[in-house]
Amino acid sequence: MGGDVVEARSWAGELKALHDRFVHRFARSEPRESALAYMQGLVAPLERKNGWTLAEEAGHAGPDRIHRLLNRIDWEADEVLDDVREYVLEHLGDREAVLIVDDTGFLKKGERSAGVQRQYSGTAGRTENCQVGVFLAYATGRGRTLIDRRLYLPTSWTDDRDRCRRAGVDDTVGFETKVAMARAMVRRAIEEMIPFGWVTADAGYGYSKGWRTELERADVFHVMATTRHDTVVTRWAMDHPVHDLFNGLARQQWKRRSCGEGAHGPRVFDWARVEVRPWHREDRRHWVIARRSVRRPEEISYYIAYRPADTTLDQLVRVAGTRWAVEECFQTAKQECGLDDYQVRRYPGWHRHMTLAMAAHACLTVLRARELDAAKAETDPPPLSPSASPSSGV
Repeated sequence: MGGDVVEARSWAGELKALHDRFVHRFARSEPRESALAYMQGLVAPLERKNGWTLAEEAGHAGPDRIHRLLNRIDWEADEVLDDVREYVLEHLGDREAVLIVDDTGFLKKGERSAGVQRQYSGTAGRTENCQVGVFLAYATGRGRTLIDRRLYLPTSWTDDRDRCRRAGVDDTVGFETKVAMARAMVRRAIEEMIPFGWVTADAGYGYSKGWRTELERADVFHVMATTRHDTVVTRWAMDHPVHDLFNGLARQQWKRRSCGEGAHGPRVFDWARVEVRPWHREDRRHWVIARRSVRRPEEISYYIAYRPADTTLDQLVRVAGTRWAVEECFQTAKQECGLDDYQVRRYPGWHRHMTLAMAAHACLTVLRARELDAAKAETDPPPLSPSASPSSGV
């Protein structure tokens, strides 16, 4: 019990420190206090995290203050997100970090929630009535968390401006594909000089030749999943199907490697790569990478990579495996921070909830990184003092 109290004090203090970074974004005391109470409720061990339960946790008589924070009081969620991102970079910033793009679904009833329609939800694994958000994750060796988000609006919404207005969608917000949203978020990360070394995404995004070309022109290194039907330039063809590149590949060219820990232990596959896009600059290379199931060798996934010429297969495998970190972010943010537990229908309210839930998740991620650092410091031997060093003659 004592440990639980200490842990609660720890996250409460850190959440307050994070809140202090963006408290100036609110003009009045009520939304400032409500924003902190909202985040505290999101990380509290509540079975449900809706307006009533969060209000009760905060000691409010009803959910009115929570609803005003999300729907009526004027504040810019993007500005708060900028402050949260700075917090993440201050504590987790790493030049070898991986930016990961993915989307996740939020099951909804009715037709009034912004962006809702029957569409495929990766969360459910089928077509459901849901909203879909596109997110950008920041993954390092010390932790991973979400740093950007956008609500996807299908054409059934953007073609009906009256419906959009009723849901708080400004007339300037037009239709964007999920890939266009991903490109915009990564472009913003580049412009803001966020430290990172790689970009990765699943085949729904990596299949876009236009996006891969944009990243290459910016000299942004990437490992992007793609489909077997994708084509690349080789010495033999301008549109060479990627699945044809590995037919008859010598057995010794396949390397068995783990691409990270999964729910049931290391994710082990057989990997191979073939260089493509010849006649490119001397210090850069393009590869198509194949990932083959050990138990079912007929199951092969493909990636396209752009990186310095001396990059090893092991490095590419590590980045490809990092993509699963965004799934972990979605899972923990939903389970621990109420990412999917909201009762807002309007477009601005969705972004406000997501921003505060992402702030709560970032806070917990930073705390866990500190715990890892402390545990490592306890197990690592102390450095030798100068008087005891081998060169001292002692």
